[in-house]
Amino acid sequence: MAQSGSIISAVAQRYAGSLYELAADSKAVARVEEDLSRFEALVSGSDDLKRLIESPVFSAGDQLKAIAAVADKAGISGLTGNFLRVVARNRRLFAMPGIIQAFRRLAAEARGEVEAQVVSAHNLTAAQQAELKTALKAVAGKDVAISLTVDPTLLGGLVVRMGSRQIDTSLKTKLASLKLALKEVG
Repeated sequence: MAQSGSIISAVAQRYAGSLYELAADSKAVARVEEDLSRFEALVSGSDDLKRLIESPVFSAGDQLKAIAAVADKAGISGLTGNFLRVVARNRRLFAMPGIIQAFRRLAAEARGEVEAQVVSAHNLTAAQQAELKTALKAVAGKDVAISLTVDPTLLGGLVVRMGSRQIDTSLKTKLASLKLALKEVG
């Protein structure tokens, strides 16, 4: 299983590197980032699209037709639209989540930023996001790009991953620790 993950990671790095070079050459990094975020949102919102990307059952032609239709309908054109078609034609759609993540990392590095993946129990307001960015910038010593996801099972608090560091202040984790401590006492 670890080898499979590393193969996907290597494919994702290669494709993301190529896409980043093309985007940087055409001064379209921000546009490509927006398009990839839109595509990622479409995938996370549709089980059928997720199945199309992950399943080896669909032929390259079927994947290409479907991705072309989705990209056109979502207004993903130009470099990103062509890239999605190439990935589908080459039967590498399964690597798209890794490609998107690697592309974001490359773009953030080029801007002098570090990426922080933040999971919260509820959506953060703009003011909360700004305060969090300021706090993380003080820790990292660089500008921080936040990738925010919501997980209601956390109950409260945040889980922040920045590079190899993880800060977990979620209520779910605190309650689990308390439960463990109570079992040891009793």
